[in-house]
Amino acid sequence: MPAAPDLNKAMPLSLEGVAIGALEDISLCLAPGEITCLSGVSGSGKSRLLRAIADLEPHEGEIRLGHQPQTALTGHAWRQTVMLVPAESQWWAEDVGAHFTHDCREGLAALDLSPETLDWPVDRLSSGEKQRLALLRALSRRPQALLLDEPTANLDHTTTLACEAWLVEQARQHGMPVLWVAHDPEQIKRVARHHVRITGSRLEAASWT
Repeated sequence: MPAAPDLNKAMPLSLEGVAIGALEDISLCLAPGEITCLSGVSGSGKSRLLRAIADLEPHEGEIRLGHQPQTALTGHAWRQTVMLVPAESQWWAEDVGAHFTHDCREGLAALDLSPETLDWPVDRLSSGEKQRLALLRALSRRPQALLLDEPTANLDHTTTLACEAWLVEQARQHGMPVLWVAHDPEQIKRVARHHVRITGSRLEAASWT
């Protein structure tokens, strides 16, 4: 993985009065280096909220990274900085290695993937391998904030634990605010500093039980 950036430059990701779909008046501040888990029933709007934060869907309200408003950047530039890893990753080249521009051998090892994986065609990958490689691909592009939509949904328990530990360390080391959609209460306890839940049209602090 690339060297850690200057943590003095790490910035919070904040939402104020965001509205999309049925969601209204969503306000939240994600601190640098901390993971906030987002939960809610199926169809409550978790993925749409991530897409709004990534500037992939029209929405109301204000979203900022530090003092930088989302509206001051093009969508492409914002998404390079505030990066979404969706539940289903997209692959635009035939070979895995073509999707990586930085040395990622350390990350491969941490995610229990062999270096030879980069030489494979994408269609050889399992769903779990795609999920881990999508995470590694996102982190290799050095975002300043990270949005994760159920990033371990296709992984077994042992691999999930390894992936969680790696993501927690990456957030801390690089000073990234992370918003992580999760359903498993035990996972939320392991990775999150904060836990919020969508209830109806609102976002509220959630208990840890």
